[in-house]
Amino acid sequence: MALSHDALWPRAGDWPALDAFAGDVDLALIGVPAWRTSLSPTGAHATPAAVREALRRYSPALMNGPVDLGALRIADAGDVAEPDGPDGEAAVRVLAGAAAARARLVVALGGDNSATYGVAQGVGARGLITLDAHFDLRDGTSNGSPVRRLIEDGLDPRRIVQVGIADFANSADYARRASDYGITVIGLDEVRARGVAEVMAQALEVAGAGGGGIHLDTDVDVCDRSVAPGCPASVPGGLAASELRALVRAAAHDGRLASADIVEVDATADAADQRTVRLAALCVLELLAGLGTRT
Repeated sequence: MALSHDALWPRAGDWPALDAFAGDVDLALIGVPAWRTSLSPTGAHATPAAVREALRRYSPALMNGPVDLGALRIADAGDVAEPDGPDGEAAVRVLAGAAAARARLVVALGGDNSATYGVAQGVGARGLITLDAHFDLRDGTSNGSPVRRLIEDGLDPRRIVQVGIADFANSADYARRASDYGITVIGLDEVRARGVAEVMAQALEVAGAGGGGIHLDTDVDVCDRSVAPGCPASVPGGLAASELRALVRAAAHDGRLASADIVEVDATADAADQRTVRLAALCVLELLAGLGTRT
């Protein structure tokens, strides 16, 4: 169905290519449609295009103000055609690095969670915050291993904070591995008990200790399955969509956040109303909102 046109109601998305800007930009979007090493069958490679299309359903405007986020310089740097495997990960690092050289905030659309590895390395992240039901510390190379791989390649685990880790979605062995690494883990129940603002403030302080940019890994399967049916590993009882959106905006409001990814959405397995893809698109806009309201 074609969307209506109203000159007074501009739509998000359809942003110019990065090459269309002569200088630096505020936000650069990249696509990382990784999927080949997923532990679950997935069509996540279809998701970057689906999120870009879903963005057009929304406006780049905040009602508290109001604030027109469309006034920011927003660019789309395109996709890595084949992001899986060593050559693909190298290409992800190149595109992410090129975007980071010109943008205050780089936002990567996955793809599965393996995308986090190349993006975080490409932007030169020094700290990592994950919004995820899972530790992603598995052995091997898959969407279940990016955090372990980043640590093994030199990321200081004491600057990693994992928010939303869920009961019955992990093993005791991986919980012990996280503890042995020195990772800060804030489980799902603790997020709810303490509140979004307090939890994200702690996460930013831990991940930002020592300077350098922070990368935010937004794995949408941290959410309740009712709002994220397009995530293969989402479970009943996860975060509400509003909680995820608030966490993402709070992270992006901090100037130490230099990059983010939105991953683990399978656009081909979503509900008929595209609620998971639409939530992913709204996370892009929450990142833009946090950036646009920085002081």
